[in-house]
Amino acid sequence: MKRVFIDTMGCQMNKSDTERMLGMLSYLGYDETKEPKEADLLIINTCSIRQLSEDKAFSEIGTWGQWKKHGKDIKIVFSGCVAQQKQKEIFKRAPYVDLVIGTHNIYQLPDLIKRIENGETRICECPDTPYGEKDIEIKRVKSVNAWIPITEGCNNFCTYCIVPYTRGRERSRLPETIIKETKDALSQGFKEITLLGQNVDSYGKDFKDREYRLADLLTELNDIEGDFWIRFVTSYPTDITDNLIETAVKLDKVCEYFHIPMQSGSSEVLKKMNRRYDRETYAKIANKVRDMVPDVTITSDFIAGFPGETEEQFEETLTAMDELNLDYSNTAAYSPREKTVAAKWVDLYIPEDVKTERLRRLNEKNMECCLRSNQKFVGRELDVLIENFENHKGKNVVTGRTRNNKIVHIPCEKDLTGKFVKVKITGAKTWYINGEIID
Repeated sequence: MKRVFIDTMGCQMNKSDTERMLGMLSYLGYDETKEPKEADLLIINTCSIRQLSEDKAFSEIGTWGQWKKHGKDIKIVFSGCVAQQKQKEIFKRAPYVDLVIGTHNIYQLPDLIKRIENGETRICECPDTPYGEKDIEIKRVKSVNAWIPITEGCNNFCTYCIVPYTRGRERSRLPETIIKETKDALSQGFKEITLLGQNVDSYGKDFKDREYRLADLLTELNDIEGDFWIRFVTSYPTDITDNLIETAVKLDKVCEYFHIPMQSGSSEVLKKMNRRYDRETYAKIANKVRDMVPDVTITSDFIAGFPGETEEQFEETLTAMDELNLDYSNTAAYSPREKTVAAKWVDLYIPEDVKTERLRRLNEKNMECCLRSNQKFVGRELDVLIENFENHKGKNVVTGRTRNNKIVHIPCEKDLTGKFVKVKITGAKTWYINGEIID
């Protein structure tokens, strides 16, 4: 049995791509290993959202290249978003790489692996348009949650974002394919299905032969027999319709959780980002979701130090997080990405020390929001899906998530992974809540 090691960086979409790659490679006789030194085939599945991720990828394959230089018989594959973006430039920095494969042709992996096994090297397959999807086995990571992509790519072209250049334009997968993958995952014991897309609410817009949107897909998935939960991420604010919100409320398996990136609390900055809303519009959407969905958790994304951002505009982001009662936010300092519009605004770049200081304050505000959100549930009884069992500081603990995506730590002497339990919330910390199982 040959062995493959895949290091997956970045978002859930990359994790889903890795599961598909492992499924295809299993038919070529490859078994996954968690130890790169044991592998015959080394694959790095890269993320290009921030420069730090790209630098980390090249650093890691540099180590693999040294192994190859000193006689280790291995094949090295560079895949993912950096591969799609950089393509043949990768061979200049890493001439020991055998194959560069972009995001658009993942389903060609078996044929490409056969070629490098037969001695061909320095193959670059990064077409501008995607190859057709194939029905393949998916080697899912053992977990309670299964990631299922429903859309790929993005049409929005935000001025800071590389996704349209690495993942292409929006493409919706067929509902029958998604429903089959969901049923397969449930038959394997998964208890939660997360539907993925860079802009998940635009699902179905590109269908020419049917009127079918995310609300329709959620309805069909909700009708599948079994005890499981459904989530969907990521939502673009202005694509969230009343019908979608009403459908999410009506369906018993769809969780009370919306991830709605805002990116900045300043209308002026949002315009420079090419976001299709201002602060007031985002607030109306977020407040509507909160009013219509009981106990909903709304999470967001924010960028600190976008080119030209003033101190006053940054402070508008801090006030927005408070005023909108956001429950949690992913935060990052602005990182210029090649090909994007904002990358050309060199004269407007914020000094690194200012970006770092703003990110620190953004994170402090985020911690305040998280703690305040968690404290609301102390004394409540909530349903929790247990995700793991471990010994923490000498005590046995199970950890799970509520329907609205709150992490819960619960003292427990037995492994309940994959079980739904009723829990009384006894305390709140910044990043999680504590609870006790109700007998």
